[in-house]
This record gives sequence, structure tokens and C-alpha cells, in this order.
Amino acid sequence: MPMEFDFKLPGLGRPESSRPKRIAEAVKNELSLLLVQKMGDPSLAGVLVSRVVVTPDLKQAKIYFTVPAGTNSGQALKGMNRAKGFFRSHLAKVFNLRYTPELLFYFDSLNEEVARIDTLFRQIEKERKNEES
Repeated sequence: MPMEFDFKLPGLGRPESSRPKRIAEAVKNELSLLLVQKMGDPSLAGVLVSRVVVTPDLKQAKIYFTVPAGTNSGQALKGMNRAKGFFRSHLAKVFNLRYTPELLFYFDSLNEEVARIDTLFRQIEKERKNEES
């Protein structure tokens, strides 16, 4: 009976490269600078890049962004997509890569979710104090 191997065991196969993480960090820094210094679009005022995830083949970059409270995230997403070509051409000039990653923009609702959960915890704490009294 032949022995079967589980190729998902640690130590087998290629180790995960740190290059996509380094590229993601560089893309985040460049886009953050562009948003602060070069963008004249009012729909992008106050937009911050929260994180960037680059695929292992470096062909796609998922850019997650946040907007200031009270700002329409839909308008910001449209503005980011309008500026996609500008961002990508700038990244192509700055980085010496074979392929410039395709940029995909996503609104990062993580901060809103954290605030919502924090509010829930405060309500629970308040109700417990009222029950103890």
C-alpha cells in the first residue's frame, strides 16, 4: 500500500514570501501621500488608507480606506475609482515592478463596527450598574 503525503504539513512547499507584505506597505505609504498632497477632488478630502493587501502574485492590491465621520463613503469610493488610473500610473513610476498591481478599493467599515460594539458594551455596563443599585 503506497504511502500518501499531506502536502499541507508545515515545512513542505514554498514558504510564504514577505514581498507582498512589503509591497503592500509601500503602496499604502504612496497612496497616503498622494491623497494628502496631490488630490484636488473634494470627495477624497479626509480619506485615509487603513490597510492594503497584495496578492502573492503581486497582480492585485486591495486598498481599504476610511472616511471622516459624517462623510459619505459612497462618494469617497466613487472618487477613489475615478482616481484609479492616476494612482496606478504614479505607482508604476515609483516602483520598479514587472506588473503594476490592479487597484481594488473597499470602504473599511472596521472602525464603525468597533464604535458600534463599544457602544453596546457601554450600554451593558450601564444596565448592570442600574441593576446593582
